[in-house]
Amino acid sequence: MTDMKQLYPFLDTGGSGGSEGGRGGGLGGGSEDAALDGVLAEVRRSTAEKAREIVRLRGLVLDRCGADLTACAVRMAEAFRAGGRLFTFGNGGSSTDAQDVAALFVNPGPHARPLPALALTTDAAVLTALSNDIGFEVVFARQLAAFGRRGDIALALSTSGDSDNLMAALREAGRRGMVTVGLAGDSGGQMAETPGLDHLFVVPSTSVHRIQEAQTTIYHALWELTQEAL
Repeated sequence: MTDMKQLYPFLDTGGSGGSEGGRGGGLGGGSEDAALDGVLAEVRRSTAEKAREIVRLRGLVLDRCGADLTACAVRMAEAFRAGGRLFTFGNGGSSTDAQDVAALFVNPGPHARPLPALALTTDAAVLTALSNDIGFEVVFARQLAAFGRRGDIALALSTSGDSDNLMAALREAGRRGMVTVGLAGDSGGQMAETPGLDHLFVVPSTSVHRIQEAQTTIYHALWELTQEAL
């Protein structure tokens, strides 16, 4: 588990100053104000640092993956044009990102084309039945076996690239002739070592928070480029 001090170092500042102020007999108010000013300054510094990091990561992803983003969007547009559908999936926070992707394609607003997309993370009955009766590793693969067909698109989101149920689903999608797309972090994990994966976009960071922020940019760019290709 990530140390809270690593995520929010400013929460650990000023503690000893406050206690000394309390023993100082009447100086507590001034020392508390100084401690608060220090915390606020650290909050500003930490926020600016995180903003600079996500801007840097987005730039790195663009430099490394810009051409493949365009190629992936063209292929997705071809799939949609031929009647294909998009299936998205992920675990934890990435499951909500998968739902965001599906919602973006289905409901893009008044000036864009709605496209068929479904998040495989939303049906609690299906997810719990598969997990209970077979195992959690098949919760997405079995859904693709039921719904997927040649020419559809499977998009997996992960901060590590190492989730067994995502890998099982991507293998199932590949067997069915679907276009396979992966979003991962760090070095890409198992996704980066998987032959036959059509498109992989890796955010080079070990921070789950920065990875997910950058992945949001990636799939919005994919959506925009797909719309342009159509």
